[in-house]
Amino acid sequence: MDKNKTSNNNVDEEGYQLLTDAKVYFEPLSAVDIEEPDSNEVELGKHLYYDKRLSGEGNISCNSCHNLKTYGVDNERFSPGDVEGTFGNRNSPTVLYAALHKMQFWDGRAETVEEQAAGPILNPIEHNITDEEQLVNRLEEVELYQDLFSKAYGEEGITFKNILNAIGAFERTLMPESRFDKYLEGDEAALDEKEKRGLRGFIDAGCITCHSGVAMGGQMFQKFGLYEDYWNHTQSETIDLGLYEISEDEMDKYFFKVPGLRNIEHTYPYFHDGSVQDLNKAVEIMAELQTANDLSEKEIDELVAFMKSLSADVPEEVKQSPFE
Repeated sequence: MDKNKTSNNNVDEEGYQLLTDAKVYFEPLSAVDIEEPDSNEVELGKHLYYDKRLSGEGNISCNSCHNLKTYGVDNERFSPGDVEGTFGNRNSPTVLYAALHKMQFWDGRAETVEEQAAGPILNPIEHNITDEEQLVNRLEEVELYQDLFSKAYGEEGITFKNILNAIGAFERTLMPESRFDKYLEGDEAALDEKEKRGLRGFIDAGCITCHSGVAMGGQMFQKFGLYEDYWNHTQSETIDLGLYEISEDEMDKYFFKVPGLRNIEHTYPYFHDGSVQDLNKAVEIMAELQTANDLSEKEIDELVAFMKSLSADVPEEVKQSPFE
């Protein structure tokens, strides 16, 4: 028997099995029924997203912390607020693919991207808008917004609810297709051999317990530090109690929303407090704390290679502020 032919058959079988296994745990974007938002709402939402008038002193916009030129984050540990010297107390997650998540914020206190948009706007250490009326009155004085709201919402015009709906409509368009999506659609050549080994390792190590589905996460809460206290492994300056701060249930201590992994290569620093800069180190910590796995450098390197196949950027025109 031809040894090369046998070897090739084994490779083909392994490749087929890997793709089959991957389809059990993950979905490509094309498999999800995503309703296309109204174009007028999206255009309005883009303006609002980039507009610093949505902050009390006019110093920040949504894009300041969720910069679309850097994959929906600012790469800061904690994002600066509208008032000089103020900072958020948790790391700003990427806005890309957020609409696929079951809940928003690290503590899941908002369900949708529309509901989430209200939080930073009315937070005194973020956008610093006093109340809904202040923002509505401010936008009503802008002729541009009179026109854009009329096109999007007719006689309803400028309301706080419509502000949130428009921002959400824009954010729902921020879901570019990655190479891993192509792979899940059947294009095995979309991943190289190292990335495929990383995918196999991702499945076998149990990462899929929390990071699965189309968003690779964002669907559940999990304790950060299942096997050991997280702060002994990260550069955390304070101990964040997580979901407990909302529920006051002892069982919720150190529980956080599981983040999605799409674009994880670019959305450093990592974890709720941005306490780790390096992705390889973050993977090492997660393996130890969440799965009790002591991975080799080679295994970590392969996992990271796979994770990089989840990267995808939004179109250039989306990154361009309408105010520039």
